[in-house]
Amino acid sequence: MEAFFTSTVLVAIAEIGDKTQLLSFVLAAQLRKPMAIIAGIFVATVLNHALAGSVGVWLAQLISPLWLPWTTGAVFIAFGLWALHPDSLDEDPKIHPAGAFVTTTIAFFIAEMGDKTQFATVALGAQFAGSLFAVIMGTTIGMMLANVPAVLIGEKLAQRLPLKYIRWTAAAVFIGTGVAAMWGAPSLPA
Repeated sequence: MEAFFTSTVLVAIAEIGDKTQLLSFVLAAQLRKPMAIIAGIFVATVLNHALAGSVGVWLAQLISPLWLPWTTGAVFIAFGLWALHPDSLDEDPKIHPAGAFVTTTIAFFIAEMGDKTQFATVALGAQFAGSLFAVIMGTTIGMMLANVPAVLIGEKLAQRLPLKYIRWTAAAVFIGTGVAAMWGAPSLPA
């Protein structure tokens, strides 16, 4: 349950103001098919985070158990610092002839590549290697918690959210998770 809860909270907070949430606003404004967009976000997120979580589990097998809490802790602290930098969307998504669902699935999957929530999923997969399914479901629900309102309420929501304070909160949560991962970890050899 810890893996699921931690994954959900971390990703939900980190996703606010993230480039994939900005993509949700753009897709909602351009395509005006909220259910197809939400379904596309869900499918893209499950696929992307299953891949990312699996990479995390694989990396956990390569890293010594002595180093793992220190490594994942440092990575979470780095994400905390990264969260302080506002994201932007590089370009508008290309509308696929197959419609809103396919456009959203492709655009969201690609936008999530190299994104901080994808890297967070890798780190969560490594930290909770024995609970991969819980991590994938948690990160997916976290993404949905942040993006479904973006699709349904759109630009009105974006204008009302205090993004600066949300970024600071996300940074604090990531850094706190990093410190917690390292807390009580065995000392490293000198």
